[in-house]
Amino acid sequence: MPKDLHVAILIMAAGTSSRMKAIKQLLPWGDSTLMGNALNNARYSKATKVLTVLGAYQEEIQQATDFRHCETIYNPDWKMGLGNSIACGTKHLLGQDQVYGGIMVMLTDQPLIDDQYLNTLIDNFSNSQHSIVATKYVDRVGVPAIFGKIHFKALMELNSDHGAREIIKTHPNDVMGIAADGKELDIDTLEEYERVKKSNQ
Repeated sequence: MPKDLHVAILIMAAGTSSRMKAIKQLLPWGDSTLMGNALNNARYSKATKVLTVLGAYQEEIQQATDFRHCETIYNPDWKMGLGNSIACGTKHLLGQDQVYGGIMVMLTDQPLIDDQYLNTLIDNFSNSQHSIVATKYVDRVGVPAIFGKIHFKALMELNSDHGAREIIKTHPNDVMGIAADGKELDIDTLEEYERVKKSNQ
């Protein structure tokens, strides 16, 4: 029996990317930026709603990005870390009229994650009994990941720099891991960015 199909995507774009020594979200990618790329893939997916949580570089990102048809919010406590921004976004989503069956947490620094992969996550979430559908890594599962209603309270209570990892770790039997076939690669340094960009464009 399929679950409630309404899935909202939370794009996390609030951090300073201190290791990058640049505004990571605005690094060029294709004919857009890492932020624009994440936004477009979320927009083209089956998700009902896309919400971007901004923080450190709110003004610069808003000036450089077309957020039409997508909502943004500012987390004044973005310095508290990723978990705090996920909590901020979740509270905002749940304060609206739409009822969601799942919330997907997605980052801006995984440029190879495309709308087809996001739809694979959504389809598996909708058609399985698992309350968490997450991306497989070599030694763990992580984001992008969809959390069902049973985990919304935990998402709203996050307040660390670990993001949603703790929720996944404490509910291993609820998790379905999906292989992303290399798309899960994330970019933390300029060297990584240049290497990935070169081999994918």
